Amino acid sequence: MSTRLNRDSLLPFIGVAGLIVIWQLLVTGRIIDPVLLPPPLTTAQAIYDGVANGKLGIDFWITIQRTAAAVALASLIGIPVGLILGASEKLYRSCEFIVDFFRSTPSTAIFPLFLLLFGVDDRTKIYVATFAASLAIIFNVAYGVMNARKTRLQAARLMGASKLHILLVVLLESFPQTFIGLRTGVSLSLIVVIVAEMFIGAKDGLGDRIFETQQMFDMPGMYAAIFASGALGYGLNLVFRLIERRIVHWSGK
Repeated sequence: MSTRLNRDSLLPFIGVAGLIVIWQLLVTGRIIDPVLLPPPLTTAQAIYDGVANGKLGIDFWITIQRTAAAVALASLIGIPVGLILGASEKLYRSCEFIVDFFRSTPSTAIFPLFLLLFGVDDRTKIYVATFAASLAIIFNVAYGVMNARKTRLQAARLMGASKLHILLVVLLESFPQTFIGLRTGVSLSLIVVIVAEMFIGAKDGLGDRIFETQQMFDMPGMYAAIFASGALGYGLNLVFRLIERRIVHWSGK
């Protein structure tokens, strides 16, 4: 049994190894110009050099800070608003079009508006990412509240639970959907922050590093920053998944 578990734990690495092999074959066979797609070892060396000299590590940390600030603000806005909207179906239906409209609007399309309102600084990057993430959180929290398991709410009422306790049951029942909103929000925040770092006057961050290395035609450095962005996104999503498993252990029961 333990041998099988050990083998299963290695399955994700098979895809990684396969990708590296295909990548190396593309470069070796010159199917793609090695100047445009450096070999895996060259890219790995660029990642090491970027971390060793501190520049890539600093940009990585700055992007984390901006993303974390955006997610924190989006949670402070989105969770209470979602709870209020979800508690009243009529109120939600009256606001549904507005929420869905702006949730479907690409956040990058409203960059000019945020630039006019807040200027070219860190606040703009954080606020645009907050806007994108908060709408996803509002939608999911409201949906979770409206679809709270009716049997548990009925059982709470039959046992004479107070309105405060019933509200707590609703809140707990909405947690699984709330965490879906948080995971979606953190992904959207990271995407928007990196795009904003590319185009809204940033002098640091992974987005600025990707753009800068591309302009300098430093392909290994560009791929190093891209992989760092991917690793950051994967890591943030994994953190929220682990927190969700720890907190929402009753989901589906």
